Amino acid sequence: MDHSKMNHEEMSQMSHEEPKQMKHDMNNMNHTDHEKAMTDPSIAKAMEKDMKDRFLWSLVFTIPIILYSPIFTGLFKISLPTPIPINWLLLILTTPVVFKFGSIFPVGAYQALRKKTLNMMVLIAIGVLTAYIFSVFITFIGGETFFDAAAMLVTFVLFGHWMEMKSRRGTSDALRALFDLVPPQARVIRNGKELLLPTAEVMIGDVIILKPGDKVAVDGEIITGETSIDESLVTGESIPVLKKIGDRVIGGTINQTGSVTFKATKIGSDTALAQIVKLVETAQNSKAPGQRLADKAAQYLVILAVGAGLATFVYWYFFAGKEIFMALMFAVSAIVVACPDALGLATPTAVAVGTGLGAKHNILIKDASTLEQTSRIQAVVLDKTGTLTEGKPKVTDIVVAHGFIKDEVLRLNASVESKSGHPLSKAILEEAQKRNIILSEKVEQFKSISGHGIEAIVDDKHVLVGNMKLMKDRNIETPLIQNEIDKLLDQGKTLMAIAIDGKIAGVVAVADPIKPSAKKAIEKMKELGLEVAMITGDNKKTAEAIGKELGINRIFSEVLPEEKSNYVKKLQNEKKFVAMVGDGVNDAPALAQAEIGIAIGAGTDVAIETANIVLMKSDPADILRAIRLSKATVTKMKQNLVWASIYNVLAIPIAAGVLYPQFGITLRPEFSALLMSLSSIIVAVNAVLLKRAEKDLITI
Repeated sequence: MDHSKMNHEEMSQMSHEEPKQMKHDMNNMNHTDHEKAMTDPSIAKAMEKDMKDRFLWSLVFTIPIILYSPIFTGLFKISLPTPIPINWLLLILTTPVVFKFGSIFPVGAYQALRKKTLNMMVLIAIGVLTAYIFSVFITFIGGETFFDAAAMLVTFVLFGHWMEMKSRRGTSDALRALFDLVPPQARVIRNGKELLLPTAEVMIGDVIILKPGDKVAVDGEIITGETSIDESLVTGESIPVLKKIGDRVIGGTINQTGSVTFKATKIGSDTALAQIVKLVETAQNSKAPGQRLADKAAQYLVILAVGAGLATFVYWYFFAGKEIFMALMFAVSAIVVACPDALGLATPTAVAVGTGLGAKHNILIKDASTLEQTSRIQAVVLDKTGTLTEGKPKVTDIVVAHGFIKDEVLRLNASVESKSGHPLSKAILEEAQKRNIILSEKVEQFKSISGHGIEAIVDDKHVLVGNMKLMKDRNIETPLIQNEIDKLLDQGKTLMAIAIDGKIAGVVAVADPIKPSAKKAIEKMKELGLEVAMITGDNKKTAEAIGKELGINRIFSEVLPEEKSNYVKKLQNEKKFVAMVGDGVNDAPALAQAEIGIAIGAGTDVAIETANIVLMKSDPADILRAIRLSKATVTKMKQNLVWASIYNVLAIPIAAGVLYPQFGITLRPEFSALLMSLSSIIVAVNAVLLKRAEKDLITI
C-alpha cells in the first residue's frame, strides 16, 4: 500500500475503515510484511492495537496455565483444585492461545514455507506446535506436558512484537502528522462561483481563494494579491515568506496576512508534501547493505536452529539415554532461543528511527543505503551560490569620486539597471528602494554591452555602467578612487563602475552574503576529519576571499557549470568518498557523480531528483546534521548486529543443555521464549535511544 499516491480525503476515509480489516489481515501477514507495514502511518496504530489485544488475551489464558503447570505446582509444592484432570484443563486453556491469539505464527510459517523460505515465523511455529502436539499426545497417555511452554512462548513473543511496534510507531505518527497538514477542504472558484470543495476534488488549473489563517490545500502559483505564508512545518524556515504574483505556494503551509488567489499546479501524490512523505516511507522500507547481510545470516540461522534442535533431541534421547520429555525440552528450547528475530530487527529499527529523526528536522534521506553510506563521507564539495551564500546579491559599498553625490550616482545607476534583467540589477534596485530614491522615467537609448555592462541616456546624461575592462576600453580613468577599488576587490566583492558623461563617478560593490551558519558548520566538518572544498564560477580572487572568510583551503574557481562533475571526479581519483552539495540545475551532474549527492534548500526539481539527500532548509549546518545522524544510526546498527549475533552464539548451546551435565542447569522452552523476546526488545529500544541523541545531532 503506497499512501504517497493517496490524497488527504482518501486517507481520512481509510483511517476509519482499516482498523476493522486489520485483525483479518494480521492472520495473513508474514514477518516481512509486518515490518513493511510498521512504516506505514495509516495502519501502524491499528496493527499495534491488534498485537496488544492478542498479547493481553493470551496473557489472560496463560496465567492460569502457569498456575496449574507442573513447574509451578512442583516449585511451590501446592495442589490447586480442578474440576477436571489438569492436563485436560491445560489443553482447553492452551488451544485458543496457540490457534487464535497466536495464529499469526502458524499462518506466517505456512506462507513462508509456500514461498520456500525460512524465517522467524517458521521457528516460532515449530517450537509452539512441537510443544503443543507432544503435550496433546501425553494428555491421552498420561505424563508431564509442555502446555505451559507453548502458551508462554506465544505470550512472550506477542509481547516482544507489541513492544517493538510501540517503539517504532513514533516515526509513523510523524508521517501521519504531515498528512494532517493538508486541510480537508478548499475554496475553489468554478463557473464564476466560490465553492467549498473537498481537497480530493481539486483539479489542476483550479483557482483557489486563500484567506488569512487558511491552510494551503495543494501546490500552486499565486495569480492575484500578496501575502506572507508560514512554511515552517514543511520547509523548516521559521520566518514567514512574502509571496506575490508568480510565486509558488506549497500545500500544507499556512497563510498569515493577506488574501490571494492561486492556480493549482500540483495535486495528490505530486505535491511537495506528498513527495516528502514518499521519500521518508521509501527510506524506511528500503534495506541498508548491512541489513541485506543480516537477512542472509538470519536464513542460515534458521537452518542452524532447526538442525541444532534435531541434533539436541538425538543426543539427549539416543546417546545420553534421557527420557523423551527432557530430550524434547532441550530441543524445543534450542529452536526457540535461536529465533533470529533480533538479528532481523537490528537495522530496520535503527533505519526507521534515523530517517524519522531526519524528516523531523527537514533532512530527507532517500533510502537506507544512503543513510548508512553517508557515515563514510571523507570529502564535501560545496557549491558557493545558494549553498554557502544566500544566492541573493546585495549592495555592500558605494564609493563616489570627488564632486559626485552617492544618492545621485545610485539614482542614475538604478535607473539604467531598471531596463536590465541582469541578476546584479536586482541588488542595485533593492538598494535604491531601501534609500527611498525615486528613479528617473526618462531612460533613453538603452544598450546592453554583452559581457561588460550597459549604457543609456538618463535625464540627458550619458550613463555607463560595467566592469573595469569596459571603463578601460572607453578610456575612462579611475585613479581618484583606485585605492578603494583595490580594497573592495581584495575583499572578493563584485564591482560595477559608473561613468557619467565620460567621467568616473563611482563604483558600487555587490556581494552575495554568506549564510550565518556556514562558517561554524565548516569548522565542525573539519573537526570530524572531513576535507571541505568549495566550487564556484567566480573569479579566483573573489573565490579565495570567500574561502578565506569561511576557512576553506581547497577552492575550485572559474568553473563552468558543465565542468563541476569533473572536479568531483578529481577528488574521487584521490580515493576519497565524496559528497556534493548544490541547489541548481547545473549542479545535477555533479550530484549524480558524487557518492552522496545533497540538494540544499528550495533547489530545483532536477537537483532534488538527482540527490540522495534533500535538505529542506537552506542551512549549511544541515549537511553536518545529516552526517552526524548517519554516524549515530550506523553505530546503533552495529551495536544491534553485534548484540543479536553474540546472543544467538551464546544462547543456543545453553538452551541445548550444555551446562546440564556439570551444573544441572536447564533452560525450559518458556524461558527461552522470554530471553528471545527480551533480545528483540533490547534491539528495538537501543534503536529508539537514537532519539536521546537528538539534541547532540542538531546542536551546531
